[in-house]
Amino acid sequence: MRRVMLGLILALLAGAATPLKLPAAWSQPTKPFHIVGPIYYVGTQGIASYLIRSQDGLILLDGGLEESAPLIETSITELGFRLSDIKLMIATHAHFDHVAGLAQLKRDTGAVLAASAGDRVALETGIPPSELSYGVYRFPPVKVDRKLTDRDPIRLGEISITPIITPGHTPGCTTWTMRVVEAARSLDVLFPCSMAVAGNKLVRNEGYPGIIQDFRESFITMRTLSADVVLTAHPDQADVLGRAQRRDEGDSDAFLASDLLSRLVDEAEAAFDKELLEAEAVELQGEGL
Repeated sequence: MRRVMLGLILALLAGAATPLKLPAAWSQPTKPFHIVGPIYYVGTQGIASYLIRSQDGLILLDGGLEESAPLIETSITELGFRLSDIKLMIATHAHFDHVAGLAQLKRDTGAVLAASAGDRVALETGIPPSELSYGVYRFPPVKVDRKLTDRDPIRLGEISITPIITPGHTPGCTTWTMRVVEAARSLDVLFPCSMAVAGNKLVRNEGYPGIIQDFRESFITMRTLSADVVLTAHPDQADVLGRAQRRDEGDSDAFLASDLLSRLVDEAEAAFDKELLEAEAVELQGEGL
């Protein structure tokens, strides 16, 4: 699925004037649902947005495509919440498919947006700095109100969620971790930032010269983490929707997957190594070596 998505992106985003035709699931609505503890799913079939409930209001993680903002808002109200209940917005990374909806969501909710220093400029300009094989795809800029500090938890009411800066996919890629209680069990929940190359230029990337080192260090960081529940920015990567269906069919432990994070890291690092070797080979060919 990830290869199909990437292929579609690379083919359809080539050229500034080329109309976008993204995977239908990215903007296709799905019913919102409870996951574990205070966490709910309010995204589309192909791009996740997560809602976290506290006694002092709601936290929204990721805003999806620009056209998905109304769908996210509908999902929030279907769960019985008001848009004005959203007090804090956060994101995994500043790419159009995960943050283009934040500008409208921020206007409609009045929420504060907290983001990493590495992604702040991209969010506020709508332009990611990295050189990408499919060119620059802009999104509506959104003002960042609060800068995150690596591993310094942010809090709303009784909820504490910790940002772990894991750059590579973007300079400010942020993985989030929190502990919740579900059925009297304490669970570690992790929202990993993407670890995919996904069109980033790895060799001679003038917009992001430290990208290779950042990826390598982030793989090391991700291997130090553990999680009982993994909730990815593209739900298919952790089978979030499938797990919800199995839970509804009676599997109370459907979201538990303590080995999933390590598998995702292994797969992402192997893919990175392969793409780096290919990029270096192309570079050598270009130099006539």
